[in-house]
Amino acid sequence: MFRSALSGLRHTALALGIAAIAFFASQANARQAPAIPSSVPHVLTGIDVLEQENFAPLRGKRIGLITNQTGVDSQGRRTIDVLKSAPGVKLVALFSPEHGIAGKMDSAVGNATDQVTGLPIYSLYGSTRHPTPEMLANLDALVFDIQDAGVRFYTYTTTMGYCMEAAAKQHIAFYVLDRPNPLGGVVIEGPMLDPDKLSFVGYFPMPVRYAMTMGELAQMFNAENKIGADLHVIAMKNWSRNEAYNEAGLPWISPSPNLRSLTEDYLYPGIEILQAGGVSVGRGTDTPFEILGAPWIDGNKLATALARRKIPGVEFSPATFTPTQDLYAGKTCGGVRIRIALSGELRSMSVGMEIASVLQRMYPQNFQLQKTIFLIGSQSTVDALARGESPAKIVKSWNPGLAKFRAIRAKYLIYR
Repeated sequence: MFRSALSGLRHTALALGIAAIAFFASQANARQAPAIPSSVPHVLTGIDVLEQENFAPLRGKRIGLITNQTGVDSQGRRTIDVLKSAPGVKLVALFSPEHGIAGKMDSAVGNATDQVTGLPIYSLYGSTRHPTPEMLANLDALVFDIQDAGVRFYTYTTTMGYCMEAAAKQHIAFYVLDRPNPLGGVVIEGPMLDPDKLSFVGYFPMPVRYAMTMGELAQMFNAENKIGADLHVIAMKNWSRNEAYNEAGLPWISPSPNLRSLTEDYLYPGIEILQAGGVSVGRGTDTPFEILGAPWIDGNKLATALARRKIPGVEFSPATFTPTQDLYAGKTCGGVRIRIALSGELRSMSVGMEIASVLQRMYPQNFQLQKTIFLIGSQSTVDALARGESPAKIVKSWNPGLAKFRAIRAKYLIYR
């Protein structure tokens, strides 16, 4: 599969270019549409920079690599293969996050062996979510190269945090090969995570959209959580905070089975929170997070109610669908399809609040609002929705927490 990655990435880049034209075509009130991705990225990710440096930071070290299918260089080569053949570097073991080394699993993942290199793959989403001392024995460093989704409850950030903790305990260095935040480096959105709700889907008290790269997050986690890791970030070159992912010339490689496009990633933060409340968010369809519904929803009525709210950046149309897996598999669901109309105006958490508010009003016996706390992470936000407060008021209530977060975040930013 990975030997054909370069060809696949070229086709993906072409497809992303076509999608980007449609995605930004209607940005009448936003900034000028970004350039279409080229076949050669102008942004160099951490692995590309490491190659430019002839792997100097890792020379003489026995390393373990935490990665998945998103860990590739600008030529489409797996970071695994690049480091395996790197002069002076001894790649000893691989570690995989949720969804496995190939990003195809939607359940617990077991240990395995990489078919190309023969290296052991230790799963961090199976019997353990922390690297054990035995896994780290005989290593001098851990290297992290995974593309994140830019969302607090996406588990790759927690996996990185757990790995940093393990590296610190074993007194081995930790390297982050940095990549862009696909949701950009500017827009911060959503409620802060309550301090008592830390979990595998909430490693650090921060908002749902934090607008930081993994390298920047690693610096924040290390300092604020007092991890004490010997941390090194291999920073990108040529990336700026206000640069959209598709401007970087990088192809979209799905970080997990249901995030198949940049459009879906933009919608994901606000739509995913609804699933715990008993709503299908499109898993088991061709367009996850672009469609939502349930057997108890009247799609026409829901679309009409949402249209009345004139939510910036999105349009809704009635939909009927039957998921093939996950929630309501094999059952006909009524609901809505979501189209991003003005991407510059889209605030996905605001969209999620509006939809949750409408569902709570229209279907109070069916929509299980209290269960959304698992991902929303803010009890005051869930309580406000239950009281029927307006989404605009709820969003405004996040501002004091976000202001404090911005002050903390500013200390760890690498890119301007």
